[in-house]
Amino acid sequence: MTERLDHFIGGEYVAPAEGAYFASTNPATLDTLYEAARGTEPDVRRAVAAARSAFESPSWAGLTATRRGHLLRRLGDVIGEHADELAMLESLDNGKLLREMRGQMRALPEYYYYYAGLADKVQGSQIPAASLDILNYTQREPLGVVGTITPWNSPLTLTTSKIAPALAAGNTVVIKPSEYTSRTILRLAELADEAGFPAGVVNVVTGFGAEAGAPLVSHPDLAKISFTGSTATGSRIAAEAASRFIGCTLELGGKSPNIVFEDANVENAAMGVIAGIYAAGGQTCIAGSRVFAHRAVYDELLERVTERAGSIRIGDPLVETTELGPLAFEDQLEKVDSYVRLGASEGATVHAGGARPEGIDLPGYYYAPTVLTDVHNDMRVVREEIFGPVAAIMPFEHEDELVGLANDTEYGLAAGIWTQNLARAHRLARRIDAGTIWVNTYRAMSPMSPRQGFKHSGVGIEHGIESIYEYTRLKSVWINTDEGPVADPFVMRG
Repeated sequence: MTERLDHFIGGEYVAPAEGAYFASTNPATLDTLYEAARGTEPDVRRAVAAARSAFESPSWAGLTATRRGHLLRRLGDVIGEHADELAMLESLDNGKLLREMRGQMRALPEYYYYYAGLADKVQGSQIPAASLDILNYTQREPLGVVGTITPWNSPLTLTTSKIAPALAAGNTVVIKPSEYTSRTILRLAELADEAGFPAGVVNVVTGFGAEAGAPLVSHPDLAKISFTGSTATGSRIAAEAASRFIGCTLELGGKSPNIVFEDANVENAAMGVIAGIYAAGGQTCIAGSRVFAHRAVYDELLERVTERAGSIRIGDPLVETTELGPLAFEDQLEKVDSYVRLGASEGATVHAGGARPEGIDLPGYYYAPTVLTDVHNDMRVVREEIFGPVAAIMPFEHEDELVGLANDTEYGLAAGIWTQNLARAHRLARRIDAGTIWVNTYRAMSPMSPRQGFKHSGVGIEHGIESIYEYTRLKSVWINTDEGPVADPFVMRG
């Protein structure tokens, strides 16, 4: 019998109010992994009520910031103890390489340790006043219940980016994971309970966006929404948040440029291109899907990338030697393939890939690493996010031309620059309109380094000290220490 997973609400597993479940499929084998509760508005209401009650309870609200930090550190420890288990569960759920997931899970505790250390460093300040009798100071307070909606490509890592600073600041959370990857987020809630978090601080409602995500976003007791996903959905969430005057943090789409100059180490740059677009099957918002190569090195780079793309070992993501697993689900496979066919109809050349790879014994959602040439910035295949292993490689001649091409996009999430010229590196880091700039590397990440999407790539900051302030509100307190009579009630005092 297929395993059934219920919601995690108020510290316990709770069956869905309407009794419905949905299946989750292994994208490599197409086997059913489990059935998850199909959440609806009553489940969301119950979860938000549990989170609100926990937020107001002395068991959470009465903790010092240092004690909250201790709980986060303990959660990091517990996650580390279960890292291999979590890696396996996540790989089965979304098809990413087990070895990559193992590395992510073993690094994940560092996020909780980092925010554990920040929990009691969120400080106010004293403000100079016009009168010595006035004491004016600020203090930061938690917002309340934070709703988080997280995607399927890196469920635990991207959920952690939201809930670790939210919890450190003293909020409670309701998580709606992607319908494709429910298991590890439910396991995370279990581990938070094991770490000692009070019941109701971490809640999970599984299900679909329209049925569970939308009621969460519109719930009147929600103090903030944090979302990672498509720009179109992010726009709707931002509109809902604005209508209720609550905050939102949005990490959205990307169409990031990966730029190779004539003085670059082309061998290293080619590996950077491979890492930027084929690692994780290109199913990452920071994918370096637009590759710009200086005409002097264009042919060499194209040859190196094509050769390495053709030798990527595709297969079972649980096998250690596999370098590329399946796409996460059937609709994503169809989307990627339709974009490649669209590119060809627009005049692009499918230089490599462009189909299901040969020799794959598994029936899953596999797609070959693809290289498109003869492309330009006006093509939809270059302008729109594909979210798959598809690189569009274009030549350029001059730096100013390159900056124009790189910035000619509605997105601004990340960019890679490959050059040995230090002055150029700093100059381009300033000129490229993206929130993260990598020079002679790609996909580097740390909980200590803030990430912000520009333009249609998002609103707000994740990671770093800055992100914890996204989950607080600032209060200004004025105290008059003069106990004498008020001189003039109709005059504003400073």
